[in-house]
Amino acid sequence: GRRRREAAEEEVEETPQEKKLRLAKQYLEELRQLEEERAEEEEELEPPDLIGDRLKEDVLEQKGRLQRLVAKDVQPPDPARIRVLRGHQLPVTCLVVSPDDRFIFSASKDGSLIKCKWEVDSGKRLCVVPGGKKGTEERHMGHASQVLCMAISSDGKYLATGDRNKLIMIWDAATCKRLHIFTGHRDAVSGLSFRKGTHQLYSASHDRCVKVWDVGENAYVETLFGHQDVITGLDSLSRECCVTAGGRDGTVRLWKIPEESQLVFSGHQGSIDCIQLINEEHMVSGADDGSLALWGLTKKKPLVLARQAHGEQDAQGLQQPYWISAVAALRNSDLLATGSHSGSVKLWKCGEGFRKLEHLLDIPLVGFVNSLKFSAAGDFLVAGIGQEHRLGRWWRIKEAKNSICIIPLKQKTTASSPESPGSS
Repeated sequence: GRRRREAAEEEVEETPQEKKLRLAKQYLEELRQLEEERAEEEEELEPPDLIGDRLKEDVLEQKGRLQRLVAKDVQPPDPARIRVLRGHQLPVTCLVVSPDDRFIFSASKDGSLIKCKWEVDSGKRLCVVPGGKKGTEERHMGHASQVLCMAISSDGKYLATGDRNKLIMIWDAATCKRLHIFTGHRDAVSGLSFRKGTHQLYSASHDRCVKVWDVGENAYVETLFGHQDVITGLDSLSRECCVTAGGRDGTVRLWKIPEESQLVFSGHQGSIDCIQLINEEHMVSGADDGSLALWGLTKKKPLVLARQAHGEQDAQGLQQPYWISAVAALRNSDLLATGSHSGSVKLWKCGEGFRKLEHLLDIPLVGFVNSLKFSAAGDFLVAGIGQEHRLGRWWRIKEAKNSICIIPLKQKTTASSPESPGSS
């Protein structure tokens, strides 16, 4: 007992500066070991300054200036090579690609969660967790209501899913075994994102608040308020902040977690239904007025606003724009994808400084595109398709198949595009 007391007295609580220094040293050591292993594998006699190059990349990424210029090299995919994976009975609402690009996780309005191993030839299903009846969540492995969102940690260890019944479930991504259920939201959970490099999870809900969780510790951290309407989407990268789309309150918000403060951005006319960060300084959002917006986190108005990005439809004799129901960005690049129920997924190129938006090509897909994700390497795009919109039942496209589509993205050149500092 005396020894323990003496040890406790000797322990001085770590200051924020000391913690930063310790984490930086730890990060450098991990980098050094990683690059040493790589160098050994490649058996290079005179290895270049790999750590220096990696640190430069990390600095550029943190500043939002690491930009891979890949959009100009993307070719229209061969429709015969688009793989369609069937398995969900009802519309696919959300999906994620594992960090190593080997697996796709998807979920649906039927409450089921399916883990698919991405294989060009087979698209084999590895694990299926069926949905259950309402109120059986404690006894039953899966969700008992529509799953609206999901996220995977950057180390591929944890998968998080959120449903209409206010629940967040945490899964072991390797085994599909459920680990925890998080409760606390007062309405449907509509957005989830892990902070890159950590097990910190951000969640957003129709109850208009953002919550922070520590998945590794199985703990709730804090709640942030600000939106005036339901939150429809959320995203984050490595900084301790996240961005949200606020539905009909017409705002996009950047939440600074340590300061418990927020920045408010406005520019869309309709309900903002989807959002994703492109890098640490720029983001893209889509709304039901058909507009697509590019934002810089230092300006309150969009850098670019493309109106009626998917064109117009004839709805009961009225010309209405096609809603933007999904957006995706290939991280730290100039390539974007958007989805609607217009019959195609569109690819876009961001111009210099993210001040221009150029339409590249259309990929024909029938149905509501409820979720879009690029693979980390950028060699394929995955679309979650449904006969209905993920948030409601305004229209139904009978000829659509509730499925996951894997779209290969061909490049003009076999060599990968150089990563160059772009404008922030």
